[in-house]
Amino acid sequence: MNPAPNLFFIGPMGAGKSTLGKRVAQALDLPFFDLDHEIQAQCGADIPLIFDIEGECGFRRRESALLADYAARDGIVLATGGGAVLADANRRMLHARGFVVYLETTVDEQLERLARDRKRPLLAAPDRRERLLALAAQRDPLYREIADFTLAAGHRGNADAIAQRLSAQIAHAWQRLPAAGCAT
Repeated sequence: MNPAPNLFFIGPMGAGKSTLGKRVAQALDLPFFDLDHEIQAQCGADIPLIFDIEGECGFRRRESALLADYAARDGIVLATGGGAVLADANRRMLHARGFVVYLETTVDEQLERLARDRKRPLLAAPDRRERLLALAAQRDPLYREIADFTLAAGHRGNADAIAQRLSAQIAHAWQRLPAAGCAT
C-alpha cells in the first residue's frame, strides 16, 4: 500500500485513463484532471501543434512542469499522458504524491480503440502496431515500477460498471492521506 494524498492513473494511450479516471473521481467525490487537457489549456494549442513547434522534448518539459504543479495538490484524481513516466523525476513524484493505478492494455486493444484517432503525434507512423509495440516495450516496465494497483488488460465493457468495480477496489487498497497542514 502506498498511503498518498492523490490518485494517479497511468498507462498507454487508449487504456482508458481519462474515461475511467473521471468516473472514479466522481465515485470518490474528488476533482478530476487530465494532464494532456491541462497542457493544451495552458498552451492554448493542441498536442500535435505543440509537438510540431517544440518537438517531443519540448512537450515533455511542459508535461513535467505541469505534473509537478498537479502532484503538489492534495485530494485530486489525475490522468497522466502515456509518456509521463519516461522521466525518472516524474516517476518519483507520481509514486511519492499518489496512489498509482496502472491501466494495462494490449496492443490489439489499443489498435481497436485508437483506430480512428489521427491526432496523436506518436501514432503518426507507417506501422501503428510496430510503434505501439515499441512504446509498450519501453514504457510497460516503467508503469509497473511505480504502480500500486494494476487493472489487468481486457477491462472491456461498460465504463460505468468498470469504474464502479475499480472504485471499490481502490477504496480498499488506497489509504488516502489528509491534506497537508490538517490535523487528524
